[in-house]
Amino acid sequence: MPRYRALAEAIRLDIAAGQLKEGERLPPQRRLADALGVTIGTVTRGYAEAERSGLVSARVGSGTYINGATRSAHGSFSSFGHALRASKAYGLAPEQEGALPAASGVIDLTMSLPPPHPARQQGMAAALSAISQSPEALLRSVEYQNEFGDGSHRQLLASWMGELGMPVDPEELMLTQGGQNGITLALSALLAPGDAVVTGALTYPGLIVASAERGLKLLRVPLDKDGMDVEALARLCRQQAPRMVYVMAEQNNPGAAQLSHARREALVALARQHDFWILEDGVQYLPDEECGTRLYQMAPERTLYVFSTSKLLAGGLRLGVLRAPVEVLTRIGAVLRSHSWMVAPLLMETVCAWLTSGNATQLVEWQMEEMRARQRLARTLLAEWSPAARPSSFDLWLELPEGQRSQAMVASLAERGVHVTSAEPFCVGNEPPPQAIRLCLSAAESREALTHALEIVREQLQAPPALRPMTL
Repeated sequence: MPRYRALAEAIRLDIAAGQLKEGERLPPQRRLADALGVTIGTVTRGYAEAERSGLVSARVGSGTYINGATRSAHGSFSSFGHALRASKAYGLAPEQEGALPAASGVIDLTMSLPPPHPARQQGMAAALSAISQSPEALLRSVEYQNEFGDGSHRQLLASWMGELGMPVDPEELMLTQGGQNGITLALSALLAPGDAVVTGALTYPGLIVASAERGLKLLRVPLDKDGMDVEALARLCRQQAPRMVYVMAEQNNPGAAQLSHARREALVALARQHDFWILEDGVQYLPDEECGTRLYQMAPERTLYVFSTSKLLAGGLRLGVLRAPVEVLTRIGAVLRSHSWMVAPLLMETVCAWLTSGNATQLVEWQMEEMRARQRLARTLLAEWSPAARPSSFDLWLELPEGQRSQAMVASLAERGVHVTSAEPFCVGNEPPPQAIRLCLSAAESREALTHALEIVREQLQAPPALRPMTL
């Protein structure tokens, strides 16, 4: 069996033999990985597998603990250390020196995923357990609800958003099936085919696809270190006033530029002058101390704000929030109702149970600290090329040195087992993409895996660019 499953099986056998007692703390993942000669990612996955089986529980900032003994007829080992040494019989042999941390031999840094941690499974387990023990929660989970979501759920999510630095009125919220769904609902409810939507020259690909599907005209304005060029937007408005401007004010994806306060004020003034909507995407969450004043707080009457739990709790939890002026919520709700009737009540119940009975606050705190550590690591290893990123963000934007081409860099890195993304999927219009790549630091299964990937990236950046063929 795979090494991580062999580790989980060794834990199960020692629990069955009574060698591991309830409440006993397992070795730290790094120490165990060193002792076994495997990567820390293998131990992380092994502990997570044991947690999924109910054998252990992970506590953020504390460690992994045995849940309790369940006797089995499968035999036993004399001790946990003996079990792990003997686990070579289950395929948990030391890995070859220099082997890639990922079991597939690939480190995929293409998607903005929450950094792996067993606490995500633990939080989900606690939430489902709480639902199963509550007749009221079970009843809400199987009944039809209106398109805006249960009022108590909206109240709880509004309270949580306030704790995260995004104060909102629950009466201005509706629940969505993730951030992408929130964007789609806003476009569908407020715009008609042929209407113009303005965004940065590099933007979220989900907006590009959603706009094209609805027959909207997507226009671009330049980006710089202070975010969207609002002066260029003003010139565009004099020629063709848009119906909506889409902006990621805290960190543009990609590129990491943050919209300056002066530009926020200018954008709000333009929106009022030319009567267009602002669609503010806050899915790529940053802690409050790294953020400016959000646009929906500056212009609540014409700003829609998209937020999601996917980047904080778990990507598979497709629960988002769309904050909008009360007078347009009915129109947006009608679109959601026509698409899917409502967000699945069990999904809403699970997230809200997680927020009340799980480890959401501790998990977010750990995640922010983990991403700060990963960003520091990346800035150290790639300092020569001045990468761009926010301190706690998932992603890093790297402009390539003179002569390097992004498509060639992506291909070369893929050959060495590291997957990254070029600028092309983010480009609006027909302008040539910049020679740059995006690395999703959060997607690596561990800091060790990330270090390995970044060292490969550094080697490729230091390599001389390939000669391009001459043509007549």
